[in-house]
Formats: sequence, C-alpha cells, structure tokens
Amino acid sequence: MSVQFGRWNFEGQPPDPDYIEKVSATLAPYGPDSNEYYSKGGIRILYRAFHTTKESHRETQPHISPSGVVITWDGRLDNRAELIVELQDSLTFSSTDVAIVARAYEKWGVNCLGKLIGDWALSIWSPINRSLILAKDPIGLRHLYYSSDASQISWSTILDPLVLFAGETFALNEEYIAGWFSHFPAAHLTPYLGIHAVPPSSYVLSQPLGDYVRHTVNKYWDFDPGKRLRYRTDAEYEEHFRIALATAVQRRLRSDRPVLAELSGGMDSSSIVCMADTIIARGAAECPRLDTISWFDDSYDHLEPDTNERRYFTKVEEKRGRTGCHIDLASLRAVSSQAAVEFEFENDRFAATPNFRGRMNEASKQYAAYMNSQGHRVVLSGLAGESATGGGLPTPTLELQNYLARAHVFTLAHQVKAWATKIRQSPLPLLWEAVRGFLFRASVAVSPNIYPSRWFAPGFVRRNHAALSCYPYRMKLFGPLPSFQENVCKLDAERRLLAFYALPSGLLRELRYPYVDRDLLEFMFAIPTEQIVRVGQRRSLMRRALVGIVPDELLSRRRKAFPQQAPTQNDATECPGLIEIGQHIVSSSMGIMDGSRFSQVRQTHRRNEEIPINSLKWALSLEFWLRHLVIRGVLTNSRSTNKTNLFTSYPAKRGTSLRASRG
Repeated sequence: MSVQFGRWNFEGQPPDPDYIEKVSATLAPYGPDSNEYYSKGGIRILYRAFHTTKESHRETQPHISPSGVVITWDGRLDNRAELIVELQDSLTFSSTDVAIVARAYEKWGVNCLGKLIGDWALSIWSPINRSLILAKDPIGLRHLYYSSDASQISWSTILDPLVLFAGETFALNEEYIAGWFSHFPAAHLTPYLGIHAVPPSSYVLSQPLGDYVRHTVNKYWDFDPGKRLRYRTDAEYEEHFRIALATAVQRRLRSDRPVLAELSGGMDSSSIVCMADTIIARGAAECPRLDTISWFDDSYDHLEPDTNERRYFTKVEEKRGRTGCHIDLASLRAVSSQAAVEFEFENDRFAATPNFRGRMNEASKQYAAYMNSQGHRVVLSGLAGESATGGGLPTPTLELQNYLARAHVFTLAHQVKAWATKIRQSPLPLLWEAVRGFLFRASVAVSPNIYPSRWFAPGFVRRNHAALSCYPYRMKLFGPLPSFQENVCKLDAERRLLAFYALPSGLLRELRYPYVDRDLLEFMFAIPTEQIVRVGQRRSLMRRALVGIVPDELLSRRRKAFPQQAPTQNDATECPGLIEIGQHIVSSSMGIMDGSRFSQVRQTHRRNEEIPINSLKWALSLEFWLRHLVIRGVLTNSRSTNKTNLFTSYPAKRGTSLRASRG
C-alpha cells in the first residue's frame, strides 16, 4: 500500500520547502521502497512506494502521460488483461498498472474510473485545464484525505500531515466521534472538520470557476439494482459462485512475494485459504507461496469448547499439509495483564484518530515478527464474508419482504408456513418481522460500545443519534428489491468499518479482502435470496458450492461462538485511567460527555462499587486521545484549555506518556 501527498497552491507559488520536508519525513515509514516527486508551479506531489507486485517495481510515479496529465496511483488493478486488450496501442501484458490507468484516462476521461476493478486510490492533475481529480474504488479500501481553503488544496494517504502541518487548528467532528463509539463512522468523515475522506465509488473534482476553485463530489459507479441473474438449476448457481470466489482470491494472490492469509477457523478465512491452495496447485497464482497465521484461546474450553478456534483451523492445516504460525492469545493476555500501559502516546508519535495504538500489543508484535521473517507484504483477510454470503442466524425476513414488495401472495404464504414449521414458530411473528422493516428504522449492526450514552451530554446524543445507532434505515416498499437494499446497507457498513481502520507503520502490510471483490458482490446481489439463505439454512449457496474444497467440519460448523466472560472483581471495580483523569474533563468541555454524570462514576469508583468497565474504557480512551490533541495544539479550543491541569499523574508536555487501560 503505497502513499502519496499533494498540494496545489491556486495562485501558482510553490509550497514552502520546509513544509514539504516535514511531510516527506512523515510519509517515509509507510513507503520504504522509493521517494519520488513531481513539482511544477504551484503543484507539488510526493510518492513513496510499497512494492507488492512485480510490475510495481518498474513504476515511476507520479506518472506523466503523453498529454502531460500527472497520475499518482496507489492500488492493484485486477482487470489488467481486459483493459490492455480494449485499449491496445502501446500497452503490453507486462505494462504497469499506472501506465494502463493513464492510457484509460487518456481515452475515456473520468469515465474510466468505473472500468477500473481492484483496490485503489489515485490523484489526476491536469496542467492543461488546471483541474485535480481525487478518486477511490467502489469499496474504498485505500485511504485518501483532502482539505482545502480559498488558496490551496492538500491531499494525502494518511491524515497526519494534513493535521500537523496545516498551520491552523481544527474543530472536532462530532459525527465522526459518535460513529467511533459505534465502530462505524461514516466513510467520508474524519475526526476534524475541514478534513474529508474521498468517499468510496466517488471522485472529488477541483477546477477553477471564475475567481475561485470549485470542489465537487461525484459518484462514478454503483451497483445496478435492476441486474438479475437466474439459472435453472442449483448446480449452475454453485458453479458460478465457485468461479466468482476463485477469481476474487486469484486477483489477491498477485504478489512478487509469499502471501500471508489470516486463518481464524471460520468459514470465510478457511474458504479463502482452501480456494487459494486450489488456485496455486493448478499454477494459476502469481505468488510463490501461501502461508497462514492463526490465533487461539483455550482458556474458555471448560465453558464453551466451540470458542476455541484451534480445533477448526487445524482441520484446514491438515488438508493443506502445512502448519502455519499460531498465536496463543490466552498466554499473551496473561502477560499483558501485568502491564499498566495498553494505550500510549509518546514523543513524536501522533495519533490522528482515537483508534490509534501507540504501541503494538504482544499479539501484533508476534504477527509482525512472523511477517518479517517470511518476507510477507500482502495479507488476505476474510472480513466482510458474512455480509456477502448470508451469515448470521437464518431468517426469512428478506425473502418475505421481497414477496411483499412484489405482491407474490401465494409464494409468501407458502414460505411463511415452511419457515414456521422449520424453526417451530408461529407464522404471524415471522410475517410481522418482515412487515415492520417497512415501518421502522433498523440498523445492520449494533455495537455494545454505545453504552457510554449514559455519560454523553444530551445535546451530543440528540445531534448524533444516527451515528450512535450505526445509521439505521427503513426498508422501502417500492424501488429496488428489499434484499438489494439490505445488501447495499450491509456493504455501506463494511465500507465504514474499512475506512475506520488506521494505516499502521509498525505492522506495514497490504490487506486484501476477497469477499468485497466487485464482481463477486455483483453476482451475490443479482441472484435470488433463497439461493443464499434457505429455510433454516444459513449460507446455503456457499456450503453447497464448497463441498470437497473446504473441510466438512468447517462447512457444517455452527456460527462462531464468542465467550461471555464474567467480570472479575478487579474488572468491575478497577480502572487506573479513571484515577489519573483529574478534574478537568476535555470531552465534557467539548460537549461530548456530561461532566456531572462522569463525576458520579468517579465517586462510585472511589467507593469500590461496580462500574460498567468496558464502556467506561471507551469513554476514557476518547478522553486521553483528546488530551493528546490538546497537547499537540491541533484543536480549535486547545489554546483556551489549561494544559497543566489535564493530568494528575503525568506532566503535560511533548513526549508525555498518557496511560489508560483499554479493553
């Protein structure tokens, strides 16, 4: 995952050299393979490479096309062969991704964006008409942020330079903070008002309009709600699914080094590994080898043996005849419980978002050590597999809603009866559950972290209710099928989650997610819902299609079980961060937390009474992050905050170590 930065001064004066030097030093840890730039007039573009494919080693970026257009590309182009055939000209099958993209833009202009399949983010500067395009792929897996004012626009793969070197302070974006508590901040937001993220499947166009430069956000592609795919037999659906999944995995095996796959023991990661082995065995993969990394926890075996992933991922290892790297979470937890520091800011390590970790935990250190020892740069993840393939508890709701929306009364009655018989429930509640989706708003995800709402300021809750509730929606009776509406909402939740992940320099890797492959999603969105989830059968199509590829123990496994650990006395009453927090609550002064309610929690803690420790740790994590921003002087109201009163145990100065426990 390479990084880029650019600044365009509208009046034509070059950016300050000291400023560019600071930005370059900030980007350096993320792009160790090259240090390139483009500079002309008021434009300065920096690029640092992180090579993951053989073609990327031959790239020179920023890339200048024959017409003078300057393109900076961070991505993996999956439909290279198709585009090369369509574009012809001087392109060959060994052409670099950025050269293919440049030729596509020369031929089709901005319409080329919808033709680029893969994970990518790019900037296109046209000196002829003095316009700038910032764009991301339809899922939005790569980060690209931007900020602008009357005199300039800056953009960057990482937030740090846009925040630290802006020469101004920023107001906090309340909606992002509310979304952070629910784990799903909107994909176009950042924690700072005035700094934006390029939305997925969209491009930002900046071009002169009279005496000023206008910035517009435009969507270039979206899933087609009218696309339908109907086969006569189950076998045809199963074959198409196998081909689509194989293609999605094969695209992500494109690497000049061994690829690492996260093998968790669930169906998603297991199917990726097993499908990758099939592709490699027939010589259709570009990577030399696939390794796996797994984690397990046997401390709950006496309560619920199914929570231990080792018994499942070892089945995949037995099938492939290779043992991967294993991380024992139970032993690491025992070690980390002795440490006082789990969340730390120190020296020149800036935390641009509240989910930043100043220091890697022990599991991440083992992960990074294994990657470094084997030369991995690309990691495959099964994230988003449940959404795409009908995970979760089997429910007839979407199927029944489709029949309701299309007035298929007889089929509706038949399926309600079939489901009721299968799950031994009265038909009326099943029918009501389908109907209520058209009447009331619901969310595709609910996070337990919103429980700090008891300490939120009422105004904050009122202003940001949608973000705190994971952006609930109501099904529309008319228009696209309800199943398509649900698929899009689930995908939007995945987009928000992926945008939420920070790009760490300590664990440098390119994460690839086969289950958000555009072609695979288009197939899953276009087929009948009853192929994906059948009466009482979750993931019906996936289970049927992967027989003989994935071990039977995985295909027949129930949903992953997660242990419900009873809180110990220490868990319920001890919170070192609450002791250290002092009297001045930054989040209260900013209108996020209710100071009086938070003080009540402090009093409860002093009496050694039970407190909701997990949700409290989230509130404290936000508080300590805000204090970090105050010390750095990046918040608009930080100058009015008495920094010397922020901490009772630690001095407030550059290099301060802010410590708080976090679950």
